[in-house]
Amino acid sequence: MSVLGSTGAGPAADQDRRPPRAPDLPRGPHAGPQDAAPSDPALVTQHGVVTVERPRPAADGAARRGVGRAGRVALSLVVPVLVLLAWYVATEVTGTFAPHQLPSPGAVVRAGVELATWENGPTFGTHIQISVQRVLLGFLIGSLAGLGAGALVGLSRLADSLLASTVGAVRAVPSLGWVPLFILWIGINEDSKVLLVAVGAFFPVYTTVASALRHVDPHLVEVGRAYGLRGPALLLRVQLPAATPAVVSGLRLALAQSWLFLVAAELIASSMGLGFLLTDSTNNGRVDRILLSLVTLAVLGKLTDALIGVAEKRLLRRW
Repeated sequence: MSVLGSTGAGPAADQDRRPPRAPDLPRGPHAGPQDAAPSDPALVTQHGVVTVERPRPAADGAARRGVGRAGRVALSLVVPVLVLLAWYVATEVTGTFAPHQLPSPGAVVRAGVELATWENGPTFGTHIQISVQRVLLGFLIGSLAGLGAGALVGLSRLADSLLASTVGAVRAVPSLGWVPLFILWIGINEDSKVLLVAVGAFFPVYTTVASALRHVDPHLVEVGRAYGLRGPALLLRVQLPAATPAVVSGLRLALAQSWLFLVAAELIASSMGLGFLLTDSTNNGRVDRILLSLVTLAVLGKLTDALIGVAEKRLLRRW
């Protein structure tokens, strides 16, 4: 007697143990079973049941992201709208504050319109343009210097020992403390104002870059060196990309610090700019213009911070 016959095994038995074949699905009104393609990725067979998976359109995901983004923007506007409403009620409805203490929102808007059409001096648009120019130039110079110094201190123990304590001490000097020195050393021209803004932008970038580079995963550095990367190539292709989130956070802090230093910078014999408008309005008792300057500084600071946020998303997507 053969072994196959005794065990009941054979081609017929092997065929019985195979999983049931999924039935063919017609693809059109005149298609037969032979027209179905078993390898079609839209057909999924599970326990002998055939289901058809229809791909979700990419527009649905984009629409959901758009709704989510619109919802976040709407939520971010809730607090400013409530503050504006409380401001209006306290000044126009209840009269809690006198006009010389807290002007109404309408009075601030009228002050802006008056400055926009001012004929006896710089207009409101000119003040904004000059301040934005000073902040961007100072931010660029200070950020590049902070990036270089932070990379040097973060990567070199010798530079850390030589520079870290000194830079930390200089960082404690108030912004107004630099004003008389810059007047003596540079003069009352535009360079002194831009340099003071650059000082404000330098320290946040320096601190975050140095700290982030000290904590880069050493395994990443070893992999980069294994591929022959050394010096600036290793820094640009391995270490800075690994520290990108911290570097961007330092840039955002530096930009906010630049706007803070702007007011001090425009104390240096300035005749234009939002900082000058703020101090000049204080001397003249124009509280409406003071509030206009503060609100404009806040809006410009938020807009420039949002631009860095967009750049951050692109950098993180790339690296």
